[in-house]
Amino acid sequence: MQFSEVSKKFMEMETTTKRLELTSILGSLLDGAGDDLKELVYLIQGKLAPDYEGIEFGISGKLIVKSLANASGQTEEEVNKLFSKNGDLGTTAAELRENIRQAPLVSEDLTLHYVYTKLLDLANSSGPGSVKGKMDIYSDLFMNSKPDDIKYITRIIMGKLRLGVADSTILDSLVSAFSEKKYAEIIDTAYNFHPDIGLIATLLEKRDIKTIENIGPEPLVPFKVMLAERLKSIDDIREKMNHMVAYEYKYDGLRTELHKKGDKIKIFSRGLEETTDNFPDIVSNFKKNYNFDSIIIDGESVPYNPETGELFPFQMVSKRRGRKYGLDEKSLEIPLVMFIFDILELNGKSLVNTPYQERRKILEENFKDNEYFRLATRLVSDDSEEINKFFEKSIEDGCEGVVAKNTSSESVYRAGARGWLWIKFKRDYQKELADSMDLVVIGAFNGHGRRAGAYGALLMASYNEETQEYESFTKLGTGFSDEVLFSLPKMFSELKEDHKPAMVNSKMIPDVWFYPQIVMEIQGAEITVSPIHTCAYSKIEKDSGLALRFPRLVKIRDDKKAEDATTTNEIIELYKMQKKTK
Repeated sequence: MQFSEVSKKFMEMETTTKRLELTSILGSLLDGAGDDLKELVYLIQGKLAPDYEGIEFGISGKLIVKSLANASGQTEEEVNKLFSKNGDLGTTAAELRENIRQAPLVSEDLTLHYVYTKLLDLANSSGPGSVKGKMDIYSDLFMNSKPDDIKYITRIIMGKLRLGVADSTILDSLVSAFSEKKYAEIIDTAYNFHPDIGLIATLLEKRDIKTIENIGPEPLVPFKVMLAERLKSIDDIREKMNHMVAYEYKYDGLRTELHKKGDKIKIFSRGLEETTDNFPDIVSNFKKNYNFDSIIIDGESVPYNPETGELFPFQMVSKRRGRKYGLDEKSLEIPLVMFIFDILELNGKSLVNTPYQERRKILEENFKDNEYFRLATRLVSDDSEEINKFFEKSIEDGCEGVVAKNTSSESVYRAGARGWLWIKFKRDYQKELADSMDLVVIGAFNGHGRRAGAYGALLMASYNEETQEYESFTKLGTGFSDEVLFSLPKMFSELKEDHKPAMVNSKMIPDVWFYPQIVMEIQGAEITVSPIHTCAYSKIEKDSGLALRFPRLVKIRDDKKAEDATTTNEIIELYKMQKKTK
């Protein structure tokens, strides 16, 4: 496949504002990929491999500028001036290539495979001389590209491709191109346990549904964690689960999946990011205390005071994320305990289809509470008074509330799914509006007065899993500290779009559109019917959506991806719960 064909489709995807047109373009691109399909789907994601493999390009914007200057004959100052004018290195590279009269060094167009291989060489270049090596590879791609080719190659390298297609959209297109809709759920489940879109694409191209159907948890490969629904009261939970319920503390920490295979131990976040290096204490303590051939456990890492046993809030452990230095000191300053609440694999055997009660028993047989690892505190009861006392005790012990878990024979582990097998219940749910929401920023309104030069409000959206769109839900203008407020323009500077992104559904027009990427936790007073917002449009009332009144910022959720945001269906359920209470 010629890379110019890819560039052409990327251009079409980038410029369309219509969701159906976007998926149609993507489908036609995948249809024509042939043997290049696996490499193509990675590049559509702006990657060379799944996230958990940790392949990074390792080349800075400054080095790209230097490479462009060398290849184009311009000075670095001239390249930087052009970059400042258009704000995008990809566009800068395309303009510089356009102005070079020299013909490409090869007589034929770049192939997709050639580009992919060169990018992989660039990413793998390390050690002495690697800087020059990376520059030489980029210069080679620059000289052998057409302007549009180098624009998208540069954006891929800089992590700024942003075509507006989520992984779920790519999966849907792969199903349409190479399979049947009746297998969609099987394919989705396989991807949730093994989130490697290149692997799934390769198997689908071969029509190997049997292998896809057998994909399950694999040690050292992250999975999408199981999620919980929510209800308004303990009695509602008991009724929903047909009185077959166990209750566990809901801890306020970092969702942690720990994998071991042989001598290797890896830790992943709920966003599938490998965080092993951020938690050396968890790794070393696991090695000291346990000996399994292989295991996968799901839990929550919570900071605590070792002298009193007091649990600290999420903000304390979040200081560990992304740190490269001083981790030993931080481990002593903020020690962690991992509360384990599920097990997916043990010594080569998958346990995801084993009922919850049996999985818990396996945990109890293999883990005894110590300073570093404990099983989630649990109660199995159908006595309303006893359950409420357990709930109050969870709050007293520094938790957010409880998670109710179905104890029937159907209580399997459903990776990436939010369903009624797990239901969370927090103290917030006793208020008029239950719980906070994780919403995605899709735009901003310019500030005035004291906020001049910053943003006065952000346009927030929910995520519609069915349409794969971000639907406007509220304007957020309160809850910001001055430090956060005046940092917003810089935070969103590289996410600005000159038109409404195709995956955004909004009747409200902000002063600035953003590519949906940043998630914020929001608390509000009430969900109301709204004619100007598109969340759940015409689902509750004709020609109206839902909106959040009096929203305020709780915190920025840098541990969540846009696709992990509160869904439109969840907001519909919250609205119904609120209405029922009234």
